[in-house]
Amino acid sequence: MSDTAYRMTAETGGATSSAGAGDFFALLKPRVMSLVVFTGLVGILIAPGHIHPVLAAVAVLCIAVGSGAAGAINMWYDRDIDAVMARTRHRPIPAGRVAPGDALGFGVVLSVASVTLMGLMVDYVAGALLALAILFYVFVYTMGLKRRTPQNIVIGGAAGAFPPMIGWAAVTGGVSLESLALFALIFFWTPPHFWALALYRCGDYAKAGVPMLPVVAGRAATTRQMLAYTLLLLPVALAPTLLGFAGWIYGGASLVLSLGFVAAAAIVMRAADDGPARRMFGYSIFYLATLFALLVADRVPGLAG
Repeated sequence: MSDTAYRMTAETGGATSSAGAGDFFALLKPRVMSLVVFTGLVGILIAPGHIHPVLAAVAVLCIAVGSGAAGAINMWYDRDIDAVMARTRHRPIPAGRVAPGDALGFGVVLSVASVTLMGLMVDYVAGALLALAILFYVFVYTMGLKRRTPQNIVIGGAAGAFPPMIGWAAVTGGVSLESLALFALIFFWTPPHFWALALYRCGDYAKAGVPMLPVVAGRAATTRQMLAYTLLLLPVALAPTLLGFAGWIYGGASLVLSLGFVAAAAIVMRAADDGPARRMFGYSIFYLATLFALLVADRVPGLAG
């Protein structure tokens, strides 16, 4: 299908008769959701105190649904640019399988349901944080920053840093320095993670008119900022150990993994092709998932340092 046809399909919504459960599930951005759910679960598992397993499961479900709902609204709003980007043109809305209005209604209903359920069944602070994360992603990042500034992902990335705080609040009923440290870890991880993707998808973003940093500032400036953020991550990743809610097994591993992230950024700076950026993007996902897994493993009796 041509770019013009994709644009027309995105604007009109295309045919809705072909929409199936899989198409609506795709609106939830399941790959993004999986990491969000995992970090939220870790917040629940390592928070001090106790939560009934059923309520913990409800909290995880609400985080998953809330994340997916925000993703669906994001796809509704971005349907015009999704239609011209190779990475996103086959999503349900630009492909014409789901009408824009259906996607918006789906996202809004799930947003309200997830926040309400979290607030009523688990904890009102956790519910408020979930609402803040959804609103921040939709209004601040998607509608406010993404198409206006190359620093979009720096500020907007805060939305993805809320899940461990939400999980922590589900157990403790509040926000603490420890949960803020988990927030900071994801917040500072997001720019180098996303800019690695933007480097090898730069043409896509330029074609869609999205001012990602590589499009606006160029490759050299982007790779310098990526290196700066990986260096900032060194102390941030160590914060759980320095604050005393993780042991030195986690601390030592986080230092090694963070140095690996710095090395990956340095390699990208010197690279003449997109291969190192692709590998750095993959490593960044491994990096964050491993750090959060280590936070849980560090709590296992006999392993804590």
